[in-house]
Amino acid sequence: MATFQRTTLSNGTRVLTAPMSHAQSVSCFVMFAAGSRYERRDESGVAHFAEHMFFKGTERRPTARDIATEIDAIGGEFNAFTGKELTGYYVKCAAETRDVALDVLVDMLRNSRFDADEIEREKGVIVEEMNMYADTPRSYVGNVWERHVYGDQPLGWDIIGTEETVRGATRETFFEYIDRWYRPERTVVGLGGKVGDDVIERLEELLGSVAAAPTGAPEAVVLPENGSPVRLHTKQSDQAHVVVGARSYPHGHPDRYVVQLLSTVLGGGMSSRLFTEVRERRGLAYYVFCANNSYADAGTLSAQGGVDLNRIDEAVETIVAELRRVVDEPVPAEELEKARAFAKGRFVLGLESPHATIMFGLRRELLEGRAVEPEEVMAGLDAVTVEDVQRVAADILGSGLRLALIGPFDDPARFEPLLAA
Repeated sequence: MATFQRTTLSNGTRVLTAPMSHAQSVSCFVMFAAGSRYERRDESGVAHFAEHMFFKGTERRPTARDIATEIDAIGGEFNAFTGKELTGYYVKCAAETRDVALDVLVDMLRNSRFDADEIEREKGVIVEEMNMYADTPRSYVGNVWERHVYGDQPLGWDIIGTEETVRGATRETFFEYIDRWYRPERTVVGLGGKVGDDVIERLEELLGSVAAAPTGAPEAVVLPENGSPVRLHTKQSDQAHVVVGARSYPHGHPDRYVVQLLSTVLGGGMSSRLFTEVRERRGLAYYVFCANNSYADAGTLSAQGGVDLNRIDEAVETIVAELRRVVDEPVPAEELEKARAFAKGRFVLGLESPHATIMFGLRRELLEGRAVEPEEVMAGLDAVTVEDVQRVAADILGSGLRLALIGPFDDPARFEPLLAA
């Protein structure tokens, strides 16, 4: 039996369900194929800001406390998240309270008041959130990396926006963004777990009257080609945080599973090459890993670590050497098999809960137009060969390495020779 079942409401809103007969709970999602890359410059941060405001009160539930009280009364959990290409809202609850969860969730998304006083208060909250991220280099270095790779366009902007754009937001800013993008063709409702009966009828009542309208698409990314391969964010710190990598493939690429196993060989788990060489053998970092991050029309493969300031050159050289080695030397068959088993095992563990399973399906449905069955992922990983890994490694890492760095440094040029090592 298929893990995911797909239905469409009368207005074009998609519904994805992942029924699990053993579950006693249900996770209810409403997700939109829209995020911060869908913003104009003067509204940067509005996708994330709107996520906050949907929790602040509706006509029927006028305050944030009213909304929270209703979810607390069913023992549920609710939250939301904003990415560059999607935004999601969810409630997890006992299966018998599903309709309450859906009613609250849809009420928030359709009838939020966006009270002007609440907007002004929340601006201060978001600016403090912005400051928190800026003071957390391990997280913030990812922002520096994407600015470096994508430049001054939506994929290169911080999801949270800038203090100027957040301070300048008005009710109209939110309504214009929501009206443009929160339409049925970009909406997927997801339920995972004990889904229950009559869910489509219930969703038709709640969402069927949302007017369908064409939304278009965000502007395609334009990859900057010139400039230094190094980007510094100068900050006094006791540790340097570095990202070293290169441009990779968009999501849905035919070699997506090859990239996943390449990333695993390099930096997935405590027996990976980077962890072994950078941390265990040389003691250069506490944390180090490798990850592939893909968007609709772009992607990156990169290694990240927090390293000793006094040994920063050695750390970068060591990471670069490992990235070059996987290009120059075929990965031994037994090492690839270990990476394959690691990737498959982590994937299975990641689908243990109804929440995680429907989240996986929703992301694929929203970003690629199809909720891939888990068996297809396993088959994709099984098909990867040693030759595939070396071919893709050469294509991605064979040239054009870049470095993003947070630390007490002010001269990018001093790091450029390390990337050519």
